Amino acid sequence: MYLRREGLYSSLISVWRQQRDAGAHAALAKAAGRQPVDSRDKEIGHLRRRVVKLEGDLEKARKVIEVQGKLSALLGQLATDSASDEGGETK
Repeated sequence: MYLRREGLYSSLISVWRQQRDAGAHAALAKAAGRQPVDSRDKEIGHLRRRVVKLEGDLEKARKVIEVQGKLSALLGQLATDSASDEGGETK
């Protein structure tokens, strides 16, 4: 009586049960575990890791070039100082 007073009939409850069962079957039909990764997402991840590695390599190369420049300047200065010491001094 309560169900009829609220407008619920046994046929409606049967339809709800069928819908519930169909949803459960659909959910159980899906493969378990992670969804497969899209090949584009996989490639994007690979390229991002490569960019990070190459940026690190570039920073190292810049530091090496900087050190080489300073060393070259120092050696040039030492060569100039030694040339002026040899040519300008008298013993």
